[in-house]
Amino acid sequence: MTDRPSVILRVEDEDGAIGFGEVWCNWPSVGAEYRARLLEAVILPLVADLRLIDDPAALWDRLTLRLRILAIQSGEPGPIAHCLAGLECALQDLMARRAGLPLARYLSDNASQSIAVYASGINPTGAPQTAERAIASGYRACKVKIGFDPGRDRENLLGARSLIGGGNRLMADANQAWSLPVALQFAETAEEAGLFWLEEPLAHDAPDEDWRALGKALSTPLAAGENFLGKQDFESLPAARSLGVLQPDLGRWGGIGQMMAIGHEARRKGLLFCPHWLGGGVGLLTSCHVKAALDDADGFVEVDFNDNPMRSEIAAEVFGTLDEGRVVLSNKAGIGIDDAAVDAFDAHLVVSRDVRL
Repeated sequence: MTDRPSVILRVEDEDGAIGFGEVWCNWPSVGAEYRARLLEAVILPLVADLRLIDDPAALWDRLTLRLRILAIQSGEPGPIAHCLAGLECALQDLMARRAGLPLARYLSDNASQSIAVYASGINPTGAPQTAERAIASGYRACKVKIGFDPGRDRENLLGARSLIGGGNRLMADANQAWSLPVALQFAETAEEAGLFWLEEPLAHDAPDEDWRALGKALSTPLAAGENFLGKQDFESLPAARSLGVLQPDLGRWGGIGQMMAIGHEARRKGLLFCPHWLGGGVGLLTSCHVKAALDDADGFVEVDFNDNPMRSEIAAEVFGTLDEGRVVLSNKAGIGIDDAAVDAFDAHLVVSRDVRL
């Protein structure tokens, strides 16, 4: 990655109430512009026809059904799902603001005021020192990227464990890098480093039996979910792959409504529910409010620890409260930000469109 792209969707109703959503667009480098055009040309014109602005979850269902054949015909189920998810999040934020409630409390009367978070995106160069900085800044858990070279992975994880101490949690993310034989060779390092979970050691399209075999060989729980696409994946794969940690990304598929359903089901199945997010501040705050709405006593929201002003500055109020691995959510309506927070990045705009429905 050479930059940190974001697609921000701002919706405004006839009374001036607004809502923000973020569309996943990390890769490829032109992904942001493409998704913005896809929204403008294909998806938003359908929204006016369906007249379900006031029911974002129902609108998501209808649009998903309406665009199912197009997704197949175009071979683009991912980008379409990303756009629908960002739109649903923006409309849920709008509904919360209309109600005068923080998004978490709009979604649940029993929402938590604070949630646990962990530092992610720790790259192989200087990984132990970066993990140490994350812990010093207030996190109590961090995740290191591995899957590059067995010796380097081992050195980074054991070095990180040495610097952060045994009282803090350490996770590793292989980003689908390994075959089953290579993943099995990692077992000793996982044990010695005391990993809290091992994320995506195998490719998403690897056979379920490979995942199960690895799960049997490791005492470290397996984690996955960011690349699940559709209800069937979330219903079947956690058990089929012996997962202990479920990591749905509300920007990749489903938005807030589906994320809430996945979270409740994860709790019922005894899975650790840890929302995945690796984009800007709008999606991060939305993920935090969803986690708070589920009132989970465990699990974390992922926070990219790399430099990204459109994440850190937009979410500055909430993450300024970071202490002992937890942040306190704002009592402001919706996700708690206004136009000024996003307008601060106008100088970086590549594409901007106004669409009236």
